Amino acid sequence: MNKSELLELYNSDIDKLLKLSSKYVKNTVEFCSLINARNGKCSQNCKYCAQSSHYRTHIDSYPLVDISEVTKSALEAKAHKTARFAVVTSGKTPDESDFDKILEMIRAVNKIEGLKSCASIGILNEKQAEKLAQAGLIRFHHNINTSRSYYPQICTTHNFDDRINTCRLVKKYGMELCCGVILGMGETVEQRIEMALELARIQPDSIPVNILMPIPDTPFENYIDKIDEDNILRTLAIFKIANPDSIIRLCGGRMRLSDKNQRLALKTCVEGIMTGNYLTTTGKKPEEDIKNALKSGKTIKL
Repeated sequence: MNKSELLELYNSDIDKLLKLSSKYVKNTVEFCSLINARNGKCSQNCKYCAQSSHYRTHIDSYPLVDISEVTKSALEAKAHKTARFAVVTSGKTPDESDFDKILEMIRAVNKIEGLKSCASIGILNEKQAEKLAQAGLIRFHHNINTSRSYYPQICTTHNFDDRINTCRLVKKYGMELCCGVILGMGETVEQRIEMALELARIQPDSIPVNILMPIPDTPFENYIDKIDEDNILRTLAIFKIANPDSIIRLCGGRMRLSDKNQRLALKTCVEGIMTGNYLTTTGKKPEEDIKNALKSGKTIKL
């Protein structure tokens, strides 16, 4: 579909829109979770982010954690029916002094039977992408965050093409790609459609959809009213229609949807959930997500 067709669908009756998106949804839900393996002191000025060194957000910064901590968190995740586990670090690019240790973390996750390794460690160069693939990384996560036209309003210390190039490298070296967005950062409806179409060009295996949770002392601290539940559902549906072969995954900020609407999303446009806590914000307990998924008639994919 083109932009005008998707825009017309976006603005159509929501029940009809969700009925259409539900045609592409499987009766399963896949859980993933993460460990915030290095926090804070990021050189980038992304306006939504608590970890940016450009803002005084008073978070606790810490260096790369021990591999034993990653293994412990991964085992806990598996016990809560999580299928994928991500090592996440702050910063524009992987720190070369830490990179070998990150590779060991990935190998440690891969040793856990039934758990698939993921990583989100910033913008990659070719050598880093090759080494990650050689280490056995199954899936790399790297968001576009917003549309190309709106990106300069979000970040000026790197550009949209830096992100696209990393997505291309991930695919070049045979890894799965997880690439999504953050909604509610002041983008227009048209720009949400642009995001859906950009993702369709990228063709990620998984599309994580975050809803902005405004962080105090960031430029977006007062952006709580930039998107409502109706528009979140409409965007999720459009993303699924434009990307029928990708898993649409509800991630950070999904508590801005009521439990009722989270279940509705699971029935009509969502096949994945990031469970547990996020990087600097609190998520839902895995037990609650399991209960909600089963209430929605979903089978948990392991």
